Amino acid sequence: MIEKTQKILIVDDEQDLCEILQFNLESEGYFIDIAYSGEEALDKPLEKYDLILLDVMMGGMSGFKVANIIRKEKQLQVPIIFLTAKGGENDVLTGFNVGADDYIAKPFSIKEVVARIKAIMKRSAKTDDGKDELVYKELMIKTIQKEVVLAGKPLNLTRKEYEILVLLLKNRGHYISRDDILTRIWDDDVIVTERNVDVNIARLRKKIGEYGTLIKGKTGYGYCFKI
Repeated sequence: MIEKTQKILIVDDEQDLCEILQFNLESEGYFIDIAYSGEEALDKPLEKYDLILLDVMMGGMSGFKVANIIRKEKQLQVPIIFLTAKGGENDVLTGFNVGADDYIAKPFSIKEVVARIKAIMKRSAKTDDGKDELVYKELMIKTIQKEVVLAGKPLNLTRKEYEILVLLLKNRGHYISRDDILTRIWDDDVIVTERNVDVNIARLRKKIGEYGTLIKGKTGYGYCFKI
């Protein structure tokens, strides 16, 4: 059974769906809170949640905008799963670009939602690897807070950028293939390509300033944080 300390926020304007999700997720041992709009969700202490289930199409603020605020303005790396009827390729890419960890198209089965949540929770736990900090010169990763600090200044990384940086720093000096990065960072049932790795690496390089030049790419080998 999952510990009650794991808290999930459901953000959806469909009350019936919220109640169904709440009942089933509480049966799995999660603590559940509900917000019926993006505006209501943003008023909550989001840093206290372990995961957010976020609908895209709501009456007021869209889920995409909510996620953008969570990532850019609030600078939180809490995992986000979009629940939406908009399952087109462009919509999925938009979701990942604003920092989503997963994207589930409606209609969906409750078992699928539970499986996706467990996978992300498990991956998040593995990312920390029991260490409080990863440090290279003035670049510091606070793994408990899921924060990256450069020369004392917090950086605004998406969750994927954060996880890639953690992976590269933990394995610095060794090349990790694009396929291996995809396997470790993205869920098996999420449709992504090696191009997604390249895009996230390019953004990460820009955000970590002078240390971006230390992330080297080599054809046939993947990426490496060279020191």
